[in-house]
Amino acid sequence: MDKGLQQNTISIAPMMDWTDRHCRYFHRLLTRRALLYTEMVTTGALIHGDVPRHLRFNAEEHPVALQLGGSEPADLAHCAKLGEAWGYDEININCGCPSERVQRGAFGACLMNEPQLVADCVKAMVDVVDVPVTVKHRIGIDKIESYEFVRDFVGQVSEAGCRTFIVHARNAWLKGLSPKQNREVPPLRYELVHRLKHDFPALAFSINGGFADTAQMQAHLRLLDGVMVGREAYHNPWSLSGWDALFYGEPRSTLTREAVEQQMCDYMAREAAEHGTPWSNIARHMLGLRNGLAGARRWRQVWSDHRLKSRAPHEVMALAHESAAQPA
Repeated sequence: MDKGLQQNTISIAPMMDWTDRHCRYFHRLLTRRALLYTEMVTTGALIHGDVPRHLRFNAEEHPVALQLGGSEPADLAHCAKLGEAWGYDEININCGCPSERVQRGAFGACLMNEPQLVADCVKAMVDVVDVPVTVKHRIGIDKIESYEFVRDFVGQVSEAGCRTFIVHARNAWLKGLSPKQNREVPPLRYELVHRLKHDFPALAFSINGGFADTAQMQAHLRLLDGVMVGREAYHNPWSLSGWDALFYGEPRSTLTREAVEQQMCDYMAREAAEHGTPWSNIARHMLGLRNGLAGARRWRQVWSDHRLKSRAPHEVMALAHESAAQPA
């Protein structure tokens, strides 16, 4: 298999302020096989900041990819080497984030206007690491809606050694829309990603954007190499527990929500002892675990109650279940 090619990969999108190592540990309890992504880490943060704070992850998270934000080939190569040395299974460059802060750093979605620069960045990384180097991008920027724009971007970047592209099937509007609006307002155009696979059959394409159920995911996997799920995975995490059986042919999981919550409590206690991490920093990622069940709102309220911060997480779990069991 070509370097960087991954077949039928289900992945969870990199999401700022959400997919930290605690979130990824939680998601890994629910799916052993899905590929997990870090939040975007800028090259500046790694070159000038606290490397362990940005790159530390739990061994249980594998397979896990590091997403980098940057536009200087030498800096990206340096950070890719750091990522590989820390044990990440893939290095991804962000060419899709539309935020103004990212634009001021001259990276993210605005890089789609400079395919040669992206190609130079990819080549610099491919030359120094043995793990796959991948690109996450949009189908266009601003009002550019021609297929040829994204086709030529992929063509040029692939020549530099990128074999896997993760495509958010919306344009990124660099002016006039917030990052949140950029996830909702520009229309989804899945057919453009399908055309990319048709025109570049030797490359792997994962599709991202708007997936809310597994039937949608299965439909795209008949045409593409992977599906990336974002906010739906975060807000309704229990759905992840069926992915390994559905997409990877593994035996159906016998996991229960209570068992996952118990393991998260064990993790919270360990994190508090080893790193001084408050359990509330971790519990926020699992607040959707009981979505759809009776008493879910009361359960969430207990886990969100900062007056309980001094209590041990296992005690908080008992209180949450007690509250959830009360009559409505």
